[in-house]
Amino acid sequence: MYAKRGSLEDTLRVFNKMPIHDMVSWTTMLGGYAMHGQGKEALRHFEQMCEKGVEIDKITFVSLLSACSHADLVDEGLHYFESLHLVYGISATVEHYVCIIDLLVQAGCLEEADDLINMMFCAPHAAVWMALLCACSMNGNVEMGEHIAKQVVELD
Repeated sequence: MYAKRGSLEDTLRVFNKMPIHDMVSWTTMLGGYAMHGQGKEALRHFEQMCEKGVEIDKITFVSLLSACSHADLVDEGLHYFESLHLVYGISATVEHYVCIIDLLVQAGCLEEADDLINMMFCAPHAAVWMALLCACSMNGNVEMGEHIAKQVVELD
């Protein structure tokens, strides 16, 4: 509740007063940092989670990747996305891909985002394509925008 309304100090205060921290409480804090663009703090929080031996799940990774995206932490986001399966044994979901595509397009890496979409293990949905299409529009990349629009039409 505190994180959603923007009071991370209160969120942290409640977190610190909790007698036991489970995956839900850790992930909630991580999501709060992500929501408010505090990517570096989210990464520190994630590392503390790992040090404490807290179970990491796919929702934790959505929050982590979202934090990287909102704070323009491209290298860090790509590192954690790669470690998702290799280190943690978690299969990437569409939500993970949306976070990484968003991260790449915000950094202006449109070709890399398009390549990633074409390598996805799951079928991309509208949010993935829209993130890339919007980036093409903002960057004036008409050629790639037309290419993406054709791919979207083919999905129908």
